[in-house]
Amino acid sequence: MSLRESIESAHRDRQNSGLWRKLNRLESAQGVNIVCDGKPLVNFSSNDYLGLANCDQLKQATAQAAEKWGTGSGASHLVCGHFSLHDELQQQVAEFVGAEKAIVFSTGYMANLAIPAAFLSRHDLLVQDKLNHASLIDAGQLCRADCKRYRHLDANHAREIVQQSEAQRTLIATDGLFSMNGSTAPMKPLQQLCAEDESRLLLVDDAHGWGVLGEQGKGTLAQQGAAPTGPVLMVGTFSKAAGSFGAFAAGDAVLIEHLIQHARPLIYTTALPPGVVAASQAAIRLFTQQPWRREKLHENVATFLRLAKEHRVERLPSSTPIQSVVFGSPQTAQEASKFLLNRGFLVVAIRPPTVPAGTSRLRITLSADHEAEQIAALVRALAEVPA
Repeated sequence: MSLRESIESAHRDRQNSGLWRKLNRLESAQGVNIVCDGKPLVNFSSNDYLGLANCDQLKQATAQAAEKWGTGSGASHLVCGHFSLHDELQQQVAEFVGAEKAIVFSTGYMANLAIPAAFLSRHDLLVQDKLNHASLIDAGQLCRADCKRYRHLDANHAREIVQQSEAQRTLIATDGLFSMNGSTAPMKPLQQLCAEDESRLLLVDDAHGWGVLGEQGKGTLAQQGAAPTGPVLMVGTFSKAAGSFGAFAAGDAVLIEHLIQHARPLIYTTALPPGVVAASQAAIRLFTQQPWRREKLHENVATFLRLAKEHRVERLPSSTPIQSVVFGSPQTAQEASKFLLNRGFLVVAIRPPTVPAGTSRLRITLSADHEAEQIAALVRALAEVPA
């Protein structure tokens, strides 16, 4: 069989199993009310939790920075692409999350790939939550350490794995707020496990929790009375609640300096452009200046939960803006998504390998910009999805 024939065969298999993916083309700005593939829709699939992706303050910050600094950074951070704007953003992030230091990455995926490889060597141990984001799973495959996975949210299982190991260094990695089911990691027991031995480090990928959970949106760590200090490293992204693009790692200065020296996805990648950096700075200011956005978001979550209960819409347990309705097979989830599309809602079906086999679902994400009637209409439609 030729290469082309094998590719075409794989494509047919994916189509027949209900796993074929396609691009949804937006013809409007990101937000609650969008035009997708020519159709006006109410969007319940975006990670723009605070409605900042099309906010005037971020657009103005982007334009002003582009006017002053240009459109591109021109090089990697360690060559000549690191602007004073990057320094300002890094200091702003560190102060906001309560860390000694922060460093900016071009994407969250790259930050997660970078950290295990920077801290672990052959015969060290990487221990991960079973449902971690794909970027952390890929990091485990790429780094030279031994890799183990513990049961979802089970800190006791993580402890068993760590204590049975003779590795010289151990990195425990977990999502903060899990993107596909809305659950939150048990920070305190994982932090305690790492604090018991100086050879251990905890990595928290809080891409979806930062800006949403905790005081002022400081994240899942803050919500549970913890912070990126001591043996804890935090990753956050500017591309979700902050409405911009890029990512950061925050923690003790010695850990962040180690990343500057050894993190290949940082060293060998062009730095974020000035306009993007300025937009992220503006977003963090709005986290504190406009608390109503987060308050409205959580009001919308409460509205969804109340109405879902009233209409007997079964969902995975979550009190966060991420709500999942599981349908099982990919085909059934796709049909449910099409049903909602015909009712005017974009709710994308999430299928393997993004979620485990047999758990294909509709992933509903709520925004501060949703109105109560939009949420009520969605819940009514969900209740009418054919079984």
